[in-house]
Amino acid sequence: MSPLKGIRVLDLSRAMAGPYCTMMLGDLGADVIKVERPGSGDESRGWGPPFVGQSNDNPSGESTYFLSVNRNKRSITVNLKSSEGQEVIQRLASLCDVLVENFRTGVLEKLGLGYEDMKKLNPSLVYCSISGYGRTGPYAGRPGYDVIIQAEGGMMGITGPVEGPPSRVGVPIVDITTGMFAATSILAALRARDQTNEGQLIDVSLFDTQAALLTNVASSYLIGGTDPLRMGNDHPNLAPYGAFRAKDGWLVLGVANERQWETFCAVIDRPDFREDVRFKTNGDRVAHRVEFGEILSEVIATRPASEWLSALRNAGLPCGPINDVAAVFDHPQVQPRELILEVEHPNAGPIHLTGFPYKLTQTPAELRHPPPLLGEHTEDVLTEMLGYSKEEVAQFQERGAI
Repeated sequence: MSPLKGIRVLDLSRAMAGPYCTMMLGDLGADVIKVERPGSGDESRGWGPPFVGQSNDNPSGESTYFLSVNRNKRSITVNLKSSEGQEVIQRLASLCDVLVENFRTGVLEKLGLGYEDMKKLNPSLVYCSISGYGRTGPYAGRPGYDVIIQAEGGMMGITGPVEGPPSRVGVPIVDITTGMFAATSILAALRARDQTNEGQLIDVSLFDTQAALLTNVASSYLIGGTDPLRMGNDHPNLAPYGAFRAKDGWLVLGVANERQWETFCAVIDRPDFREDVRFKTNGDRVAHRVEFGEILSEVIATRPASEWLSALRNAGLPCGPINDVAAVFDHPQVQPRELILEVEHPNAGPIHLTGFPYKLTQTPAELRHPPPLLGEHTEDVLTEMLGYSKEEVAQFQERGAI
């Protein structure tokens, strides 16, 4: 049994944050109905290359970006600007448990599809609004994109080399984590609904998420009064903790307490470090970070990375290689943890997707449907759920409503 079996989600979101949220709900068994713009669909369908499954009937192919966050969903196309399209969405919302949208604040309200409108139709609806800056405040109407929020929200200010330019995190981390926070909030709202029979509005934003992600770095400023700066791969509170160049490549290691420090000194054959007043405690090492880093780098550079990693692992110390993505999916943990899933896509054939990062023993996540084709399920949803005839659906299509 899937934990969210019987839960219907009306997904008006696109790009990354909203689709990641609804994919999580779909993975856990919810029936996710993805609403897309007729003709073009979710804009991420055009984000690439790479594209797969090109053919004479489908010359552009399928965007791997879109495929990455849209499994376990059904796609319908609806023109939200048409009165008939708005009626379709309203009728669907009256039958659904959850609605997720990531339009700019105020857009859906103008179309009669905002929370207050939907609440009148379905008081038990959980309505999740995902935006760049939230529904309140002076920036409420501004669009938000991951890289903008990484910059404005402090992530780029603490990421990158000390003397080099600020850097964006390599994945859209704010979008992804916003989607995760949204999914968590939806589950909490559904649990509350079990007790009250009432839905509610959830307001989740990229900016709020980014501020929350600062966690310990934020505390350094909010409590400690220190405004953190970029530190490259160093840790602001621990040393050694970061990346080091070995004789033939790079590795990472971390020493989180004094017991590990004693072990580490033995592994690198530098017992003198334990008595050096500059390096004796973690606080000492952090205070003398630059000179400590220079000396330790010279030590690590004397042997190949594989030798260091073997020695450190044998001593029970945290360490690892710096892998490219290909090496990640060839990692010995990937197969036993089922971190690659295969599904048959109607255009692209067999495709591989990332696996579920959560393992539930009694109600596991499932890969039930491949990422949908644009509008693949429009007729099914409108006839089966809303009771329209095939002729009415065809007329909607002729009039540009779907």
